[in-house]
Amino acid sequence: MGDTVNNEGARKKSFFRGLKAEFSKIIWPSKETVMKQTAAVMSASVALGLIIAILDLVIGFGLSSILGLR
Repeated sequence: MGDTVNNEGARKKSFFRGLKAEFSKIIWPSKETVMKQTAAVMSASVALGLIIAILDLVIGFGLSSILGLR
């Protein structure tokens, strides 16, 4: 059979070099931006949760009064 060359070590090194090069291209957001976006996501999540809870109560009350379960 033919001899094969194991170049797995070279692939790993080039992979990590490429990974390091890509990470250096990332523009990380400032602390203020992260805080503002976190607050926006949290407030939207709370608002959506409240809307879903209110709709659940209204639909549950409506179905129970229509079906006479109370």
